[in-house]
Amino acid sequence: MSDLTPKQEAFAQAVASGMSQSDAYRAAYKIRQDTKPDSVNQAASRVMANVKVASRVEELRKPVVEAAQITLASHLARLRALSEAAEGSAQYSAAITAEIARGKASGLYVEKTELTGANGGPVETVTRVELVPLAK
Repeated sequence: MSDLTPKQEAFAQAVASGMSQSDAYRAAYKIRQDTKPDSVNQAASRVMANVKVASRVEELRKPVVEAAQITLASHLARLRALSEAAEGSAQYSAAITAEIARGKASGLYVEKTELTGANGGPVETVTRVELVPLAK
């Protein structure tokens, strides 16, 4: 843990768990029910602006963010496993689809898109010209 007060730590934990800053402030600081929402929002914003609190929230979120990351390598490995499993079950269509998806993710397939204008002609471009009066 860091050098936060117990209330700041509770606030950081609540924000990192997905609560809004205002709800986290209400929970951590146990404020009165009749406190105006604007007052709560401002107070929560001030707490979150504290560098130590913001750093703690980031620290608490980091493992979750890292676990959710997908890399190209992991994506390709997963597609390969799916392709091999489908081929092993004689589901060749599914295996081919997985292999095509692997190829696309690897950049082996390039889709060409051609834009044309009316009746297949060239795209017309319009240039806006502003007239500036000449000095006399």
